[in-house]
Amino acid sequence: MSGRGEPGGYDPRTQRTGAVMPDRKQTIESLEIEHRVFPPPPEFAAQATADADLLRRAAEDPEAYWAEEAARLDWMSPWEQLVDRSNHPFYKWFVGGTLNASVNCLDRHLAERADKVAFHWEGEPGDTQTITYADLHERVCRLANGLRSLGVGRGDRVAIYLGMVPELPAAMLACARIGAPHTVVFGGFSPDSLRDRIQDCECTAVITADEGWRNGKTVPLKANTDEALTECPSVTSTVVVRRTGGDVGWVEGRDHWYDELVAAQPAECEPEAMDAEDMLYILYTSGTTGKPKGIVHTTGGYLTGAASTHRYVFDIKDDDVYWCAADCGWVTGHTYIVYGPLANGCTGVLYEGAPGFPAEDRWWEIVERYGVSILYMAPTAIRTFMKWGPEHPAAHDMSSLRLLGSVGEPINPEAWMWYHEHIGGGRCPIVDTWWQTETGCIMISPLPGVTPTKPGSATFAMPGISADIVDEAGNSVGLGAGGYLVLTEPWPSMLRTLYGDDERFVETYWSQYEGKYLAGDGARRDDDGYYWFLGRIDDVMNVSGHRLSTIEIESALVDHEAVAEAAVVGRSDETTGQAIAAFVTLKGDVTGDEELIGTLRKHVATRIGPIARPKSIVLTDDLPKTRSGKIMRRLLRDISEHRQLGDVTTLANAEVVADIADMAESARAAGDED
Repeated sequence: MSGRGEPGGYDPRTQRTGAVMPDRKQTIESLEIEHRVFPPPPEFAAQATADADLLRRAAEDPEAYWAEEAARLDWMSPWEQLVDRSNHPFYKWFVGGTLNASVNCLDRHLAERADKVAFHWEGEPGDTQTITYADLHERVCRLANGLRSLGVGRGDRVAIYLGMVPELPAAMLACARIGAPHTVVFGGFSPDSLRDRIQDCECTAVITADEGWRNGKTVPLKANTDEALTECPSVTSTVVVRRTGGDVGWVEGRDHWYDELVAAQPAECEPEAMDAEDMLYILYTSGTTGKPKGIVHTTGGYLTGAASTHRYVFDIKDDDVYWCAADCGWVTGHTYIVYGPLANGCTGVLYEGAPGFPAEDRWWEIVERYGVSILYMAPTAIRTFMKWGPEHPAAHDMSSLRLLGSVGEPINPEAWMWYHEHIGGGRCPIVDTWWQTETGCIMISPLPGVTPTKPGSATFAMPGISADIVDEAGNSVGLGAGGYLVLTEPWPSMLRTLYGDDERFVETYWSQYEGKYLAGDGARRDDDGYYWFLGRIDDVMNVSGHRLSTIEIESALVDHEAVAEAAVVGRSDETTGQAIAAFVTLKGDVTGDEELIGTLRKHVATRIGPIARPKSIVLTDDLPKTRSGKIMRRLLRDISEHRQLGDVTTLANAEVVADIADMAESARAAGDED
């Protein structure tokens, strides 16, 4: 394995290819160029956890690097082989070693950190809890014993269907303690989604709540669970958290109140010694066939990647207050709310509710109240805050912040700059991270204190990670070119398979290019070797023979001072093959009209080029989003193509879809731009 490039003696243009590759067939055209560069603040670099020596050691011997990182964990028995490559792509890491994830997240901290805060929790209505490592350890042990008393044992799968309450991370760790793989189902999902996941992995138990809070309204978690379980005969036990006190249905013998179950249990629980390759959890992600894919992560490799990347990417110090503003229903919550931060003995923040409830400054109140020093959020949230205006963060003391992070999708440069100026006060490095449910932890990201950043770029591959960009034939493309992102060497936190479907695992990720993991994302490297992500491969449009990224056009639109958020899709066009259809929300009190639409078209043409000029622009008050904040571009494609709309059950704002469809039809009737 050859070295990766970074500042500190290595050429970033090589990116593990061993040499600067010549230009080959370009698969995705990248037209936008960003020239702004932000070096690490000297005072930050002077105390940074990661340095150039770390990069050098990882580049010279990646396997030795991963062995060092794994050795930071507490192992019950040592591994005999670092990585088994004999059965590609079913790699195994830390072969023969045993450990327990909950022990690494809790028990090993008790001697020195028993009274340290593990989580500051804030409920949406304003109730709070301060949970120390000793508190969390006891909660986990009592619940683990409770699950065992219900017959849940090693290898049994447990579904967790909760809002962002303290019982959610406790449930994950309790399952890990007894060797029962968990599958967390996002609390905003429908009964059908819950049912499908329970059925696929044949869960024997479900942990849920009477209700949850979201935007001042209750979410019927227990009622949804009851509906799902009418078709889930494998489930024999349901544990129910009392959250709102709302009335719920009850099945005697199956249903158990959480508080009553744990109160009767001992405060200590003997942990299972888990093989490094034993399954820790299954997390479902959407699939192109419509059937969710059950991503399988194992104990040793996943925990190594989670703890290592959390430590270096977020420059973790013992006095940090770290807030990953995600939900444990997604992989970001698994890795960077629960397993990574707790393995590192970090203090975290958990918030139950919506960003704008009861007011648009709720997040900034939380930052001020708890003295948050590290904030990690999605670009969608950043753009929402841009729309609401900078006066909200300006009304609060944000001086505790020292590092900002971005996750979930590419961040457009203007959102990056807004984040930098209005949230970070111009002083905080930003780590723009790329990774996936499948990768388990961050693969490409700046290292604060080491990596000069460019607004909108995830910069370089992490230590120990081997990445490349290839064309359709699998050839590495040159600098300045776009193509398909691949990972060319195994890494510890990689998914091991799709639950119950090894064939689909191989076909989806490993069949396109021999020996390479296909990430499914388009990307380019600029002339300095920096990675820029262009969105999912299926978010690429073919306009008059030019393959264009929707992300770049969205970034150009948001660059205009009137625009808060934009979503771009391709729709069929008799002349050009596909035409660019844009959906735009405006900032504050900006009034939209035909003149502004014309201005926005010209703005994109100026920023990127005439080929990227949108054929149509629809101005809308909101965009269809999931409850995690991701824009559902699939629905916008359906609207643009006059197709029957797909599933809207996971939307947080399903009511906007009909309004957008009406506006799109009106725009089409009025005639697109010629």
